[in-house]
Amino acid sequence: MVNHKSQVVIPGLVDLQVNGYRGVDFSGTDLTQENFAWACRELFGAGTTAFLPTLITSPAEIYERNLPIIARVIEKEEFHGRVLGIHLEGPFISSLDGARGAHDAQWVRKPDVAYLGELIRFADGGVKLITIAADQDGAEDLSRCAIRHGIAVALGHHMANEQDLARLVAVGAKALTHLGNGVPALLSRHQNPVWAGLANDDLSATAIADGHHLPPSMLKTILRTKGTQRVIIISDASPLAGLPPGDYWSMGAQVRLEANGRLYNPATGYMAGSSATILACANHLVSLGLVGANELVTMFFYNPLRLLGILPNQIPPAERMFFDAKEHRVYQE
Repeated sequence: MVNHKSQVVIPGLVDLQVNGYRGVDFSGTDLTQENFAWACRELFGAGTTAFLPTLITSPAEIYERNLPIIARVIEKEEFHGRVLGIHLEGPFISSLDGARGAHDAQWVRKPDVAYLGELIRFADGGVKLITIAADQDGAEDLSRCAIRHGIAVALGHHMANEQDLARLVAVGAKALTHLGNGVPALLSRHQNPVWAGLANDDLSATAIADGHHLPPSMLKTILRTKGTQRVIIISDASPLAGLPPGDYWSMGAQVRLEANGRLYNPATGYMAGSSATILACANHLVSLGLVGANELVTMFFYNPLRLLGILPNQIPPAERMFFDAKEHRVYQE
């Protein structure tokens, strides 16, 4: 980082959870190499330095169709060091209402090592992160399989307790997916996956800082409890990110994108992903006075790369990005 008066050059913003962008759904039936590559370029232009395209819990034919599409694009030289692999958020999550979030219950699967092997094959070995439920029978074996294939394991969309998390940590799980979200609206006062996740010192936490998924008090609690060395900010951008407000069909349901950016399912009240980019998330955190330049670079650049086992010098120089301490904003030139 180079300091020029109030401006600090930062190496970039890495996003480990992007479900789509500007109408392109990475889990959609209409995904093509062309529109996926277009969405990647649009994300880069909107301040995302590097990211993991994320597939949510989907029917088998979507995995068989879309994973090879994404894998072929990732192999193009243009995207080396920018599209870092694939994040599978499911299908091995809880089927319980609330815990599964906006994922469709009919496509949820119990941990299945053989099926994970199929998904890895469809992706030509490009899976770099998987989110699984820690409270499911077989979760340990699934984690071991993922880790053997060089896949980082994150825990989420579950009702896991402290013992569940400890078991998965023992076999190599490293993170929690969007801590504070992917849980029912009403929880037991003390015995719940949010407290268990906060208390586990061995698990880093990803957190959605779009201004809607978590209130400032929760973001502050995660930062203070985990410390900036164990927090990774994600956007959880939905395919509707970058589109105007309105009612849309997304993730198998009718959803609403409000003018303030809140994206949710009116029928359930649950969030339906985010409409923010990782740059917008960085600026939300900065606006709350919770981070300075050093903390921002740690959580948005070094921590996500470390989780994936990627060295910072493997990320090619992108557009120049700055943190302006005087104006309290992050921007890309």
